[in-house]
This record gives sequence, structure tokens and C-alpha cells, in this order.
Amino acid sequence: MSQTLEALTQRAATMQGIRGIVHTMKTLSVVNAHPYEQAAQAIEGWRHSVLDGLQALARMHGPLSQPADAGALPVLIAFGSDQGLCGNYNEIVAEALAEHPAAQGEAHILCIGAQMEDALHGVGLRTQATLMTPASADGLGRLASELVTRIDAARAATRQEITVTLAFTERAAHGEQGAVVRQILPLDPALVRDLTDRPWTSRSLPYFDLPPRVLLSALMRNYLFASLFRVTAEALVTENAARLARMQQAEKSIDERLEELTSQTRTARQSAITEELLDVIAGFEALKKRRARPNDAQSSATDVEA
Repeated sequence: MSQTLEALTQRAATMQGIRGIVHTMKTLSVVNAHPYEQAAQAIEGWRHSVLDGLQALARMHGPLSQPADAGALPVLIAFGSDQGLCGNYNEIVAEALAEHPAAQGEAHILCIGAQMEDALHGVGLRTQATLMTPASADGLGRLASELVTRIDAARAATRQEITVTLAFTERAAHGEQGAVVRQILPLDPALVRDLTDRPWTSRSLPYFDLPPRVLLSALMRNYLFASLFRVTAEALVTENAARLARMQQAEKSIDERLEELTSQTRTARQSAITEELLDVIAGFEALKKRRARPNDAQSSATDVEA
């Protein structure tokens, strides 16, 4: 019984250590998500400024026409994680991208995160390059710039038009999250119509002296950068949220197991104490009987002499 009690004590100590690790991971998930969420909100201001520039361009030179090219090269970018402990986060995005029509044929696939690369290979998608996720919010701009450079390189290498589609996890209502596959280039026709039909709210009319094609190219490059920055930040927020949810589940399971081990330890300790008391009582009774035997023998001898 003492060995069982010792084993239960060791298990409880091990579970306490695991719970400490889980609690640390849960705290880190909360702390890490906040800067990415702030960065996602901050980049929205830049994105709106770029959209205002596109609206001004459309107001002065007519609707922004971006005809779809049937022979365009699809560039697919999947945003995942380099770290584990976030459930099937990467697998959900990989499956959603595999079902998208752009992934059915020949496509140029860029992957963010080593875990996402494994998930994409699991659904039969071959990646051209795998990039590391940012270690902090300061790395969001670096990653977005590198993605823009790689998109330009893919266009230059193939000498054809491209489409850019992003696959990532986005927050939804009631704390839920789900995989999203969204094309950002060419511009969504609904967005183009909104820019064309939206009234100009400023009291001064827009004016610029750059050639329209040069200005459009600069605005589209900034729109692409802002979109990639925003999606990267959103993906990292949801990754940490997924990890937090898994750690909360793990913490709950560990607490339940600790309660069970505590109950078993108390039962084992009580059994050990009971056995020790019984051994003491049995020893005392045996000693008592042993001391009584000489007195009984002496009494019998006295009776015989009488």
C-alpha cells in the first residue's frame, strides 16, 4: 500500500507540473494575441486611405476596370502556424484551400508556417516556398513586404497576369473562428462598384499629377501590402485564440484528473493508516497475551502444590 501511495503522490506531482506548463502557455496566448490585434486595427487606417486613393482615381478617370484573365496564374497564400498546441488549426485552412477552384489546377502556393506546410502536403498541395511566421508584431511588416516581393517575382518569372488568393482563419461571432479563402487580386467587383458609386465626402475635389497607370500601380501595391499585413495579424490572433481554447480544455482535464488523484491519495493514505493501526493493535494484543501466560502457569503450579 505504501508503494501505491508513493506512486499516486508522484503522479499528482507530475500533473501539477504539467498544469503549470499549460497555465504558462495559456497566459502567453493571451499576451501574444493583444499586439497582433492592435496591429490589425492599426493597418485598417492605412487600408482605408488606400481605398480613398482608389476612389479619387475612379472619380477623376472613370471606373477601375480589372477584367478577369482566364490564363492568369493563381498565387495562393496559406497562413498557418510554426508552433503546435492549437488543435486542427492548420488542417482546417488546408482543407478549405484544397477545395477552392484555384487550387485544382497549376498554382503557385506560398505557405506561412512549418505546421501549415505539413497540412498542405497532407491534402495533396505542393508548396513553392515556406516562410516563417513573425515572432512578434514588429515582424508583420517584414513578412508582408516579403510576400509582395515574392508575388512580383512570380509575375515576372511567368510573364503573365496573376490572381492572389489568401487562405487564413478569421474570427466570427460569439468567439468562433473559421477558415476563409478570399481573393484580393484582381479587386472584388463589389468593392470596385462601391468605390465608383460612393459619394465624395470631402469639401475639396481630388487632384493628382501622376500618370493614372503609375498611381494605380502604386495604390494597388499598397492595397496588397495592407491586405497581407491585415490577414497575417488576423491569422496570428486566431492562432493564439485557438491555442488558448485548447489550453483551457487541457487545464480543465488536468484539474479533474488532479481531483481524482487527490481522492485516491486520501483513500490510500487512510488505508495505510488503518493498516498501521491494526498492526499496532494486533501487536499489543499479542504482547498482552504473552505477558499473561507466565501468570497463568504460576497459578496452576500453586494449585497443584496445594
